[in-house]
Amino acid sequence: MIVTSPMARWQRPSRFSWLMGMYAENYWTLTRLLGPQHLRIGRYRSVGNLGFPLLLEVVERAPFTVEFKLSYALVDAVTGQPDPSAHVRFYLDAKVAEVTACHCGSRIEHALGRDANVAEVLSHRLRMNAFLGKWLSYLEDCGHSRFGLHAEAD
Repeated sequence: MIVTSPMARWQRPSRFSWLMGMYAENYWTLTRLLGPQHLRIGRYRSVGNLGFPLLLEVVERAPFTVEFKLSYALVDAVTGQPDPSAHVRFYLDAKVAEVTACHCGSRIEHALGRDANVAEVLSHRLRMNAFLGKWLSYLEDCGHSRFGLHAEAD
């Protein structure tokens, strides 16, 4: 007689479900850590405990979304762009946060090409959002928080 536990009947979530879970987790981590839903359009800086300034630039606000760039105040010598960096779309109504790019100008079309299939796009989005989740955890460990964000003068 074969006995199966109730846990054996559970299926692993699909990759899409996993991605949506990451979006939700990143939303709540960002809410707790940086509170982007309360920020106006502009640039903000947090120094943290290690002295690596974190920059958050709110690019656009709409009734249900906030779009912002998150990066260190470090510039890649080759590209001249902040590195690491993430462009995030923060959905206030759906309570999810989506990474739309991980480097300035590297939208999915630039990273994968216009003919990328769905599986490639999904894998790329999973990697970008996993990166954000790990980076946010590291930022929290380094002492960055919404209470340490200060607006920069234009």
